[in-house]
Amino acid sequence: MSRFRTTSLAFRVTAIVSIATTLVFLAFGQIVVRSLHHHFAEQDAGELAVVADSVQRVLGTHSASPGDVGTLASRLAGAVAGHHGVYFYVAGADGRAIYKSPGLDLTSVAHRQVPAERVAVSFLQKLSVDGKTYRTIVLRMTGAPGNAEATYRVAIAGNMDAHLHYIARFQETLWLTTVLMCAIALLSAWLAVRQGHAPIRKISARIRSITSSQLHVRLDPRDIPIELVDLVDSFNDMLGQVEDGFQRLSNFSADIAHELRTPVTNLTTETQVALSKGRSVEEYREILYSNLEEFERMSKMISDMLFLAKADNDPGILAIGDVDLAEEVQRLFQFYDAWADDKGVSLKLEGSSPKVKGDALMLRRALGNLLSNAIRHSPRGKSVRVRLDEVDGIAVVRVINTGTEIAEEHLPKLFDRFYRVDPSRHRTDEGAGLGLAIVKSIVTLHHGKVSVSSKNSETIFQIEFAGRQLATNKSR
Repeated sequence: MSRFRTTSLAFRVTAIVSIATTLVFLAFGQIVVRSLHHHFAEQDAGELAVVADSVQRVLGTHSASPGDVGTLASRLAGAVAGHHGVYFYVAGADGRAIYKSPGLDLTSVAHRQVPAERVAVSFLQKLSVDGKTYRTIVLRMTGAPGNAEATYRVAIAGNMDAHLHYIARFQETLWLTTVLMCAIALLSAWLAVRQGHAPIRKISARIRSITSSQLHVRLDPRDIPIELVDLVDSFNDMLGQVEDGFQRLSNFSADIAHELRTPVTNLTTETQVALSKGRSVEEYREILYSNLEEFERMSKMISDMLFLAKADNDPGILAIGDVDLAEEVQRLFQFYDAWADDKGVSLKLEGSSPKVKGDALMLRRALGNLLSNAIRHSPRGKSVRVRLDEVDGIAVVRVINTGTEIAEEHLPKLFDRFYRVDPSRHRTDEGAGLGLAIVKSIVTLHHGKVSVSSKNSETIFQIEFAGRQLATNKSR
């Protein structure tokens, strides 16, 4: 079976069509040959019936005693005049032969074969003598009305070699025709399959020609048979995803290079300045502290990138458990309280929500990123609110801060890696622009949704956790 699976579709279809065609022709040939045999059997039965009637007329009009063999034999000799290839044998009630047709001895047939009441195909039997074949039948006949007690056993045989010869020639012609028709069917099936696979070969060639620089190319479903439309649509969808992933990877690589270049440039410049002349220990200490800040920033960026890579490729890293969102938010408030006081921003928790199934550390990191982002962008004297709700069995968390509105065109891109609303601004104190990307990755791992809206000087980051659904999935 495994070897058959490795063969081409053209071979499979051609083989199946060929086998089916051959079987059909063979079955048809057998039916035709059987019909011919039956037809000739009926024809022979008719011929033997005529002979039987002639013999019965002679026996039925012979009024002499059964012992008057000479007269009866002479009359029987002329009973089948004009019938060629037909022989018969007549025996009296005592088993003695009354008449034998010259050329074929039917004595054994007459005494061995059970007499039939009438001539019918079902009663005919075959006899082979000296390379010739005959159809035979044995009948029981009675004498004249005045001699009704006389009974006779009559064996009749008709030569069927002509019929057999015709059937043999017909079978040869039929088998040759069958072979020829099968060959034609085989060739036709192969050509049809090859022609039918032409669109597939065309699509394959088109796919092979698509390179990384041509991921924007799409196959046109209008140029292919309707059976392949779903395949082409699926390929186009896959190609779109590959193009999007490749574009994101290219942008990500460029962003990484850009983000790493800045701290490396700063480190190189500060080191060159430090080495340009002799300096005091205190000055060197300040330079090292400055370099340490750049190293820490690079380390955090690398850690974030490694986390994103692991989260994207290994969903099994989650340690699922019951997470109390209100408790996690209170812990984060305690952690960010000093920083918020320093910036003159108050922290508030509103509402409540059910526990969700998830990884507590990861969810704390996602909520912490949103909270720190809100504190960073809130003006002094304003507040950052975290509102917990339950909507149709779904736990909803909203992190709300008041401040400068974010333009509509930036909102869909805020969760992209390294994306900044103001790309000209280098925020050494705000990370590398991976915080919101990490939020999206963590929420996606928890089968949740994250979104953002900004209007009326208020920016809202919203996370939806389908807590009950996650619990069901975990139990399975």
